[in-house]
Amino acid sequence: MTATICATTAEAVAGIRDGSTVLIGGFGMAGMPVRLIEALINQGARDLTVVSNNAGNGDTGLAALLAEGRVRKVVCSFPRQSDSWVFDSLYRAGKIELEVVPQGTLAERMRAAGAGIGAFYCPTGVGTPLTEGKETRDIDGRTYVLEYPINGDVALIGAHRSDRMGNLVYRKTARNFGPVMATAATTVIAQVHEIVATGTLDPESVVTPSIYVDRVVAV
Repeated sequence: MTATICATTAEAVAGIRDGSTVLIGGFGMAGMPVRLIEALINQGARDLTVVSNNAGNGDTGLAALLAEGRVRKVVCSFPRQSDSWVFDSLYRAGKIELEVVPQGTLAERMRAAGAGIGAFYCPTGVGTPLTEGKETRDIDGRTYVLEYPINGDVALIGAHRSDRMGNLVYRKTARNFGPVMATAATTVIAQVHEIVATGTLDPESVVTPSIYVDRVVAV
């Protein structure tokens, strides 16, 4: 499978529908596909459910999407930090929903979606408000909670390089959630710094194979 090489970020995000679940890569700003998010703001899709590690930083990227009122719900691990004032004000005003998921569980729920796993048991969060109302099971003397996969309609991820087929390599910690999100979404859109000729990338360095990638744009 070969990804579509897009000339612009607007072309890359075309067709994202209202009500979509959008997986957005990034650990804070590291690896966040800011230019794709800006294009999504201009594209106009609304009533979105966003799955990301945190709920936006400052006034750019994901925070800008939230400020535009396009997001109905955020699913994340860290909704609050020193510069999360956009999300904080929306949440306090009752204008946005929140589902907090422990970071490892968040990653595993997306990995499960990509692997075709229907559900899994996890010990994280047992006995806390995060798992209230969820099914539990004792296994070998330890209590586990049943967690379900997170599937995305779209994943917006940032990578370092792509070849013209859409094989992706990442740079250091900017890799974070990109690879697992690429397996969990129906449409995967990658923002990269550079697109190189097919055959240029060392196959051993490719983290996300092109079979998972639908669109690539260099910014």
